[in-house]
Amino acid sequence: MAHLGVGAFHRCHQAEFTDDALEAEFGPWGVVGINLRPPALGDMLGAQDGLYSRALREENDATVRVIGCIRATIDAEATPEPALAALASPNIAIATLTVTEKGYCHRPADGRLDPSHPDIIHDLSGAAPRSLPGLLAAALHRRRQSDAGGITLISCDNIPANGEILAEVVTSFAAEKYPELAGWIAENVRFPSTMVDRIVPATSPADLAFARKACEMEDRAAVVGEPFRQWVIEDRFLGARPRWDLAGAEFVRDVEPYELIKMRLLNGAQSAMSYLGALVGLDYSFEDARDPLIASFVRRMLESETAPGLPKGTSLDIPAYIARCFQRLRNPAIRHRNHQIATDGSQKIVQRILNPIRDCLARDAGCDHLAAVVAAWMAYLLAAAPRFGARWTASDPWAEAVRKIADEAGTDLPELVRRIMALGAIFGTDLAANEDLAHSIGRHLEGFLLGDPRRHLSALPGAAAA
Repeated sequence: MAHLGVGAFHRCHQAEFTDDALEAEFGPWGVVGINLRPPALGDMLGAQDGLYSRALREENDATVRVIGCIRATIDAEATPEPALAALASPNIAIATLTVTEKGYCHRPADGRLDPSHPDIIHDLSGAAPRSLPGLLAAALHRRRQSDAGGITLISCDNIPANGEILAEVVTSFAAEKYPELAGWIAENVRFPSTMVDRIVPATSPADLAFARKACEMEDRAAVVGEPFRQWVIEDRFLGARPRWDLAGAEFVRDVEPYELIKMRLLNGAQSAMSYLGALVGLDYSFEDARDPLIASFVRRMLESETAPGLPKGTSLDIPAYIARCFQRLRNPAIRHRNHQIATDGSQKIVQRILNPIRDCLARDAGCDHLAAVVAAWMAYLLAAAPRFGARWTASDPWAEAVRKIADEAGTDLPELVRRIMALGAIFGTDLAANEDLAHSIGRHLEGFLLGDPRRHLSALPGAAAA
């Protein structure tokens, strides 16, 4: 099989599951690792024969092992040809993906392919593909032409119904570029949805030093994560599959309840705390989770506003799940930077915060805490602009658009909020038209951006030390 996006998360999650599955039942499931963007794999994994160390850390405890399922690596940034050849090979039956939300070139509000995305425009022009949809469509086109057979493509990114989103962007691109391919895809490609869970920060110099000491050799691809892991996979494959279930993964008929609970509770808490933590001057998520004011605010948001809108009928104990989330996030051995979590927030906030707001509005319930997180996201992007102090660089596809809106709105804060909420790719048309929501967001934005964020949080109803 192949994997696209061999970053820290893949090396600490799907690759570990695959290694464990091969230990339990050996089979032909070595991984060809493909990166479309940096980091380059050749000097990292390629130079180590695909081997690397994985450390699981909690408080002062650590366990280290070597992962060995990655058998080859391909860097496709300069030219996609080696990646296309691998993905079109009849020897590849499955490809998993972790390319982050923005890699799908979709509109977060509705999940459809964004035809205005620069990479999509580039790929449809006839140039060599550089987007994920363009690369996969080109590889499937080759498989069809060479009679290489079908394939199962498995998204492992934090997008709800990620299999459906992947199918949408690939099929829509194919319909534009290769008119006869869309029908072949419907018959010969499967797109299972998944839910993945493990907290894996970007590898730091301290992590590399830890690996060097633990392994008594240099490891450029070392990765560190928390002990907890979970992988829920829709049981919809074209053919054979690795025995990931022997490693603890779950094959289920419907992934949606699992992904919504994880995305809105754990990921929702991570996003909320990353913005709030950055605004009050904290660096890491464990510091946010240990801050009494931030932790109590986020817990109230999850319990009173997010949790009531979650799907019923699962065996999960929601209060216990929330408690476990905070236990995991408080782990000081996992040094997950707030700015890393906040990266590409416009791609994440729809599912983690805005859709829970929609659920609150549908049942005529309050959503002031969720609105405050939307304001914190806006404040985080705006704080990167020179007129608000240029406190940091915000890495987000919509950061420049928000900065321009701020320049045009001047000191008119309600107009600033209205203009940002008019970004339909993020807010849709329903939330943009909700004046009560806009007022609530504006009130919080004033407190976070123009006032003292910690004082604003402490003045909210029900604020108390956790």
